[in-house]
Amino acid sequence: MNNIIIGMLLKKIREYKHLSIEEAARFLSLEIKTLEAIEKGTHDISDLEFNLIKKLYDLDELKDYNIHSSISNIKGIILAGGTGSRLFPITNGTSKQLVPVYDKPMIYYPLSVLMQAGIKDILIISTKEDQPNFKRLLDDGSQYGIKITYTIQPSPDGLAQAFILGEDFIENNPCAMILGDNIFHGDGLDNELKKASRNAINGYATIFGYKVKDPQRFGIMEIDKYHNVLSVEEKPEKPKSDYAITGLYFYPTGVSSFAKTIKPSKRNELEITSLNDIYLKKNLLKARILGDGYTWFDTGTFDSLLEASEMVRSIERNKDAVICCPEAIALKHGWLNRDKLFEKASKINNSYWKYLARISETK
Repeated sequence: MNNIIIGMLLKKIREYKHLSIEEAARFLSLEIKTLEAIEKGTHDISDLEFNLIKKLYDLDELKDYNIHSSISNIKGIILAGGTGSRLFPITNGTSKQLVPVYDKPMIYYPLSVLMQAGIKDILIISTKEDQPNFKRLLDDGSQYGIKITYTIQPSPDGLAQAFILGEDFIENNPCAMILGDNIFHGDGLDNELKKASRNAINGYATIFGYKVKDPQRFGIMEIDKYHNVLSVEEKPEKPKSDYAITGLYFYPTGVSSFAKTIKPSKRNELEITSLNDIYLKKNLLKARILGDGYTWFDTGTFDSLLEASEMVRSIERNKDAVICCPEAIALKHGWLNRDKLFEKASKINNSYWKYLARISETK
């Protein structure tokens, strides 16, 4: 059921219950313009909003209205393999993705992106040696109101390998994949993720572009003035643009089948660029450009790791908030019990948990 039909249905139910849009918005603690957008089908309903609407409109069964069936079926993968050799000796004894970035482990940042996208079923791909540490940190994901499972990457044979290793997990669903050392932040990121999710549901792949000063180091997208993708290229000597393809990808149903057709590159890897090129040639590749107001870090070097920590520290001090926080995102989506989170957070005396205690406290 698409958003327009859902909006029409909710409007009819509201009118049947003799509720004005002002009254309904007040009961739901929503702005009137938000409820108007929901009824017009131009606003994607969050889990929290749906739970409120469900209660007010007496919608007993989610399956009857199927508002979230498509989004909730998108699977998420965090690729957290590799040796982290660029960060030796820091990573001699631990996974790169477990190294702290200011106040939280690195893997919290990609995890938070998938959760922001509304994805609750997530696979973490790591080395055999590092998997126990990830499990000790994240367990089964229930502390965030999500489900986390694990699989092993026997050897780092390219990013596209993730969709082969995760084939049974993905099944016949769209899938998002994010690299475990990538950090994204920006006030409009939620909307960008929604658009990418919608693309995946509708059969299109989405890559995210970010302007860089050294494009030779990255996979590059060439785009026209309308942001249509013209070409993709892996670490070119003479880049056709300075838009790097970041480590966040959304793909429609069938991505594992396409990944299996890729031949190893000169580096003997299954390149993600080759996978993106398949979708491009089928006219099924879209780009989202992260411009001013967004920050992206590939935290694989000493300098980028420090810069990312400084960025997080600066933003959190200015906002008096913790960013990229899985518990806070889960609370916003309505995936966690507010009282239970407050009970846990109030027992731990540091800035991270004080913030969670503050936002979960029942007024």
